[in-house]
Amino acid sequence: MIWGWRIFFKDQLPHGRGSVGRGSAGRALAISCALALLGTPLVAGSVIGQVELKDSNIASVRKGRDFSGVVVWLLAANGTPTPADGKHARLIQKDKTFTPHVLAIETGTTVDFPNYDPIFHNAFSNFSGQLFDIGLYAPGTIKSFRFQRPGVVRIFCNIHPAMSAVILVVDTPYFTVSGRDGKFEIASVTPGEYRLKVFHERASESVLQGLERKVAVGAENLTLPTMEISETGYLPASHKNKYGKDYSNTPEDGLTYPGAAK
Repeated sequence: MIWGWRIFFKDQLPHGRGSVGRGSAGRALAISCALALLGTPLVAGSVIGQVELKDSNIASVRKGRDFSGVVVWLLAANGTPTPADGKHARLIQKDKTFTPHVLAIETGTTVDFPNYDPIFHNAFSNFSGQLFDIGLYAPGTIKSFRFQRPGVVRIFCNIHPAMSAVILVVDTPYFTVSGRDGKFEIASVTPGEYRLKVFHERASESVLQGLERKVAVGAENLTLPTMEISETGYLPASHKNKYGKDYSNTPEDGLTYPGAAK
């Protein structure tokens, strides 16, 4: 299936060998060529849509209709991705919580992990995606790590087992994360053909693969039909600490910095 944008041409462009066809790719190419001949820069459009989460056991989803945290991104049909250079993102640690819970970044981005709690933290990941361990660090300090390959990185704290987050690293600058109402927008997309992909941490791989499709983006905004994402079969999985062992029953909150409020 291809979702595309619609423009009607007058019969001024010939069809046949070596000419522009009538398909979505042909229309995009025709506009690109015409604007280039006129000396006009290509106008980038936005890809707009909405997701709805179904069959959820999570109260905030089932009752509160919280559809946030779904990542949507576009991979170019042609071309080799170039890692981001000098880009930074933040995953805050405050009130024993990672914020945001779901963070999407471009490959090559450095993520800063500021600790705003009055206790020590130790962010790490030993799941598939990219292994890392930034070590134990004090309140008011920041540790950073550069993510150099695409994939799903599940983040935990080695001290506090309830803390978790997900970083999705993608080989494209065109990505976004849905808001609470499920709406999303990928802005300033260069006209062309793309593969639309979706990630949701409580959806199966088969469900996510079923949502993939080709889209043709032009100079005008492209509005997609609502995408329904089922959470059927989702089971929360426990995790070990960075040493592969069970967490102690008592978090080491005694690791406070000198002068911290008691």
